[in-house]
Amino acid sequence: VQLQASGGGLAQSGGSLRLSCQASGLRLENYAIAWFRQAPGKEREGVACISAGESVAYYENSVKGRFTLSSDNAKDVLYLQMNVLKPEDTAVYYCDARRLAVDYWGQGTLVTVSS
Repeated sequence: VQLQASGGGLAQSGGSLRLSCQASGLRLENYAIAWFRQAPGKEREGVACISAGESVAYYENSVKGRFTLSSDNAKDVLYLQMNVLKPEDTAVYYCDARRLAVDYWGQGTLVTVSS
């Protein structure tokens, strides 16, 4: 099983990026999926998540209205569309898939937002 995150990079404040997370060895539709992030010197925090079989995603307050979590279950790809980026969004972003006692993490992709 592997989750491969990509799409990070440098963006200007107010800009957009789309992160992708390709899953292999599992079917994303059977897992609760989420994006987390960890800024320098801070603890990892949840950004967005959606339960298996559900259609409604939940977002951390600071990203509501700016970030959108989605998935393509046919391709087993998880996305995080990030708009109106702010310098405080700078962090390493991780994708996560969990089911019961099993929890898989991607390797992280760095997002840097310049002011």
